[in-house]
Amino acid sequence: MLRNRILQIVQNKPWYERWRRSFWRHPDLLMAAKATIVMAAVAIPLEILGLSFFAVTLALGVLAGALSETDDHPHGRIKSLALKVISFGISSLSVELLRPWPFWLGLGLGLSTIVFILAGGTGERYRGVTFGAILIGIYAMIGAEISPAWYWQPILLPGGALVYGLVSLALLYYRPYRLLDEQLGRGFLALARYLDEKSKLFPSDRNTQREVRAKLALLNVEMVNNLERIKEVLNSYRDALKNEEPLRKRFHNFMILQALHERAASSHERYDLLSNEPTNKEIVEIAGQTLHELSHAARKFAGSILTRVKYNHPVSLKWIVATLTERLEKLNLEKTHPLRLLSINLVRANAAFVLLASVPEGYVLPRLARDDRSFWERFKSQLTFQHPRTRYAIRLALCFWMGFFISEAFNIEKGEWIILTILFVLQPTYSATRRRLFQRVLGTITGVITGVLVVHLLTIPGQVLLMLGAAFFFFAWLKKQYSVSVVFITIFVLCAFNLISSRGVPVMLPRLVDTLIGAFLALGTIRLLWPQWQYKKLPGLLAEARKKNTTYFKVILDEYEHKATEDDLEYRIARRKAHQADNALALAWQDMQAEPRKYSQFREKAFKVTYLNHALLSFISAFGAHREQKEPVDPKLLLLGREVLQVLGNTNQDHRHRQNDILRIVQDTQGLLNSGLPEVVQQQFILLFNIAEVGRKLVAEER
Repeated sequence: MLRNRILQIVQNKPWYERWRRSFWRHPDLLMAAKATIVMAAVAIPLEILGLSFFAVTLALGVLAGALSETDDHPHGRIKSLALKVISFGISSLSVELLRPWPFWLGLGLGLSTIVFILAGGTGERYRGVTFGAILIGIYAMIGAEISPAWYWQPILLPGGALVYGLVSLALLYYRPYRLLDEQLGRGFLALARYLDEKSKLFPSDRNTQREVRAKLALLNVEMVNNLERIKEVLNSYRDALKNEEPLRKRFHNFMILQALHERAASSHERYDLLSNEPTNKEIVEIAGQTLHELSHAARKFAGSILTRVKYNHPVSLKWIVATLTERLEKLNLEKTHPLRLLSINLVRANAAFVLLASVPEGYVLPRLARDDRSFWERFKSQLTFQHPRTRYAIRLALCFWMGFFISEAFNIEKGEWIILTILFVLQPTYSATRRRLFQRVLGTITGVITGVLVVHLLTIPGQVLLMLGAAFFFFAWLKKQYSVSVVFITIFVLCAFNLISSRGVPVMLPRLVDTLIGAFLALGTIRLLWPQWQYKKLPGLLAEARKKNTTYFKVILDEYEHKATEDDLEYRIARRKAHQADNALALAWQDMQAEPRKYSQFREKAFKVTYLNHALLSFISAFGAHREQKEPVDPKLLLLGREVLQVLGNTNQDHRHRQNDILRIVQDTQGLLNSGLPEVVQQQFILLFNIAEVGRKLVAEER
């Protein structure tokens, strides 16, 4: 009764609702708060009792447990937690038992790393656990010489992860769908960023369009990755639940999110050409403002998911859409004008946001794509040297061995930091490794300087609070800005060592040296051992993107011919794979920016094919977004569409013949557009013409 009375009093306060919404709106801050509170709960009592080693080691276990947490239904979380505790225990125990024999310790470190990395490649659940196991093994190496007895670290490190896991699990049972809601919220926020960037195309000139489309290609990577994570979490919940009723609304939201992404990714015309026409200027600006308002609606809906507040469709969006429709009617444009097609797309996007407010009666949960292979099938599929994850695992193990050898051969103080740095810096690609190197080094130097200046001024309680504060900000910044998070984890480590042995400040200079050694070892390894320069991968990535685009286009044509069914799983799979292939091309172009200058002559080519492929996918998406029109489809549309498919898909044909064929299709389509087709049919042929024209440019680039 007293508890309910207090809650009622608090809830009636004017600040309560504002604070509650702010608290639930930021998943990264919630995770940071959860990890820090658990860390404080295990560390502060032991520090008060003077057991600094136990306090810090448990805190490190909590840190590793939080870093390796997976997005899973509570039932899946229990399995992950059990795997985590067992693997953490084996990893730390192996270090303690092999410590007297450096050769066997180094050998075990490298071989176990290969196994853990390959096991992590079988799925999201194992990826977090196996990374945590490697991290715990390195933590055990760092703490071995200051441990009171060999058995304490194998108890305390997994123990800290277990405590964190149990607290996290308890909170998840309190709000079992929070993980799913967080992923959906992130998805709508990613959509908001995409829409906001796309609004900059209205109006735009050719140079602005080039720059914005390059950014859109990278934002599309983030968007598609979010959709993939949501799909995996939905499948996890679906597998665990007998009653699927709580998932209906979330499946409904996910399907609309995918449809909104398709509309957002679609293009109906070169927007610089539309912007150049004086009569279009006002409409183009209104279209840009509409996209901006749609972005605001996406953010608002994300907030409603995360805070459990009812979504109210923005009135400003209704007004801007009504204004757009009204001004278009006043211009009296042809119904086949690209601005009308764009307007239809924006109006339907607005209608999709309205549909988010409620789930239709009798809504049937759609099927989602899933990987039904067993653990061993997925594991064995990686056992080839051509697989990027296998190469990464071997590189990491070899780099660990080099770092371990340098540490042992030169008797470097706290040489284990070299291996820890390698773990965080060495990435599967050269460009990602190079970025991490600068972030890690810059963050460590800043953290060392800041930490040394502050720690001298603090008492023991102050250092504990600083350590916990640093842990909170480390988690808060980890997914936003890695270099900033490194500053805080460096301060955390400094405080931890100062609490254990009052040697936090003296070990900071060796820590800095070890960081530099580890970082440049990682860079040298990725540069010299089987580097996968992106320009070499470009032809294969382009071929894969072309293949997935043609499959996507074929499925759309099939739905034009036979009409879409309620369960469009095949369509959604084809669409997802086309976007994933486009993302791989965009990431390759981005990675080329950081590769050695001698390969810079390929950058312009990479940008051009990436730009064209993303444009092709945008036009195909526009064609797909209009596939549900009720009017009969002109047979000539399907015939020309199949011919485009044949040219794009038949790479074995002579290149000159392919160029001639696609040019003929473009000319035939243009001729039909000039022949006075019915309005709806004219719209469809305009969309097909855009696909054929960009396809022609892509074929020309293949020589």
